[in-house]
Amino acid sequence: MRYPEGGGLTAERRAFREGIRLQAGERFAVGERTAVIARDLRVSVRSVERWRRAWREGGMEALRSAGPANSPTVTDAQFAVLEEELGKGPAAHGFEDQRWTLVRVQSVIRRRLRVSLSVATVWRLLKRHGWSWQAPARRALERDEHAVELWKREVWPRVKASRRPMGAGSFSRTRPDSP
Repeated sequence: MRYPEGGGLTAERRAFREGIRLQAGERFAVGERTAVIARDLRVSVRSVERWRRAWREGGMEALRSAGPANSPTVTDAQFAVLEEELGKGPAAHGFEDQRWTLVRVQSVIRRRLRVSLSVATVWRLLKRHGWSWQAPARRALERDEHAVELWKREVWPRVKASRRPMGAGSFSRTRPDSP
């Protein structure tokens, strides 16, 4: 990521750009031409036209910054509620086993917090708050060691074996036995 907030502009850069838009707004009120404003402020004519349209519809307030584009959709208070829900375990939320997956966390967020997030956003949210993926510390109680050994002994050699026997062959499709 390029910026400390995880993407987008820094607060200083956002304020700088807002200042340029506000300067353009003052010049709109005076009646200056778009091309002159664009040249003086060193921005594209298209940007000035877009700002002028916003200024006509909403005045100087429409030129102010709306804040960071990627502000977290889950507040710290909401995340505290989510952590409490995750602490109850997957079974408390109707899942059949004790594994948290991103899709399951996503459904808890949707049901409990009434916020719809993508799976990638759920991952970034958890990572931002110090959560990480976990591997099981021990094997499952339901594991059948006998079946595993049988599979290793009988099935795996067939799967592992080459699909074609090694032997004399040909590089040509039309002459099968030529070297």
